[in-house]
Amino acid sequence: MAPTHDHPGELAAQDPIRLLAIRDAPLSVDEVFAAVGDTAAGGTALFVGTVRNHDGGADVDALGYSCHPSAEAEMRRIAERVAARYPVRALAAVHRVGDLAVGDLAVVAAVSCPHRGEAFEACRMLIDDLKHEVPIWKHQQFSDGTEEWVGA
Repeated sequence: MAPTHDHPGELAAQDPIRLLAIRDAPLSVDEVFAAVGDTAAGGTALFVGTVRNHDGGADVDALGYSCHPSAEAEMRRIAERVAARYPVRALAAVHRVGDLAVGDLAVVAAVSCPHRGEAFEACRMLIDDLKHEVPIWKHQQFSDGTEEWVGA
């Protein structure tokens, strides 16, 4: 059934951005999920990015994230763009900085919308744009002793 927008819950929330942060402490999926809870949302999409043990055919031992002082402002700009494009009821994203180990959570993003398709699309746009536009840099250390910097 196509949305009819006959109910206020079908529309975007007045202020859907509930949580945006860059942290040097471990991230919580539960915190981000709770932040996007909304009784008018029929769908919530959640993305969790973790540190993997390989990249580009090389074994990763550890990595560190650093960011520019403008990173949170850029996150807000992207969140506002996502909320303007989709009927977002609630949106949240947190990114980790500092030294991380394989398996650690690097980023958690979630979006709630009236319908699942909108939630998936909005969350995809949120995480893709965060990855490409927010000035956060990743310093990977490989098992062979080499290293690499990657970032927006």
